[in-house]
Amino acid sequence: MQPIRRSPLRHTFPSPDKSPRVICVTSGKGGVGKTNIVVNLAYCLAGKGKKVLILDADLNLANVDVLLGLTPRYNLHHVFLGEKSLQDILVKGPGGISILPASSGILELSELTEEQKLYFLAEMAELGEQTDILLIDTAAGINKNVIYFTLAAQERIIVLNPEPTSLTDAYAMIKVLSTRHDVKKFRILINSAQSEKEALAVFRQLTAVADRFLDTISLDYLGYIPLDTKLPQAVRSQRLVVETAPDSPCAKKFVKLAAALADEEITSQHDGNIKFFWQGLFEL
Repeated sequence: MQPIRRSPLRHTFPSPDKSPRVICVTSGKGGVGKTNIVVNLAYCLAGKGKKVLILDADLNLANVDVLLGLTPRYNLHHVFLGEKSLQDILVKGPGGISILPASSGILELSELTEEQKLYFLAEMAELGEQTDILLIDTAAGINKNVIYFTLAAQERIIVLNPEPTSLTDAYAMIKVLSTRHDVKKFRILINSAQSEKEALAVFRQLTAVADRFLDTISLDYLGYIPLDTKLPQAVRSQRLVVETAPDSPCAKKFVKLAAALADEEITSQHDGNIKFFWQGLFEL
């Protein structure tokens, strides 16, 4: 990757009261519907008056733009090359949400030069002042980039579905983050459950295993999204289910979940060794 040539560098970062809330949505297993949750949740949060930015950090299968029927011309790779600013690559989605399209360039995030890091931080800081909530859609699994973004975020939502492999992979992710990186707080969202009874049963299975083998971690049941035929129909039309079928069971759950998150009183956005996402991203 060539050094960033844009100038001048800016070394100012948002003050704590201007820092956005940073929520990482991730999963141990692929195919659990994580990206659908991110985009529908973002739309609903925007409907609650929040300025929402999605960072598509699923580097191997980046598909936020595909789900939304968007065709971004530029992406983060152009930013790292110094050809574009973050503002230049920003794409507007439904409901006024903003999207930072992913690229293979971010694969080298940990290998950027100091100049590139400072430039990127300054650019992100500028976007942060325009953002209430940053949603990070990571890849599935426990690769380097997933860990990277998961640690930098202030809150972590782990998505799983009722499949046994999804549960075991979610546990594996929690185990790695807690034992190797000292992350202790996780929020759990069950997707594609037949009912809340089934979702709670999955959550209890996860907590039982975690309580047995892991020390001092906190798993918070965030809720569930029901299995709903309206969701794949919306995906095929490259639109959001909360737009196309607002009265469907899953759309109603997205609205309810967004309302709960938007109304939360955040007493402490920082739970560990990283004070703010913007600075912490490059300190890992």
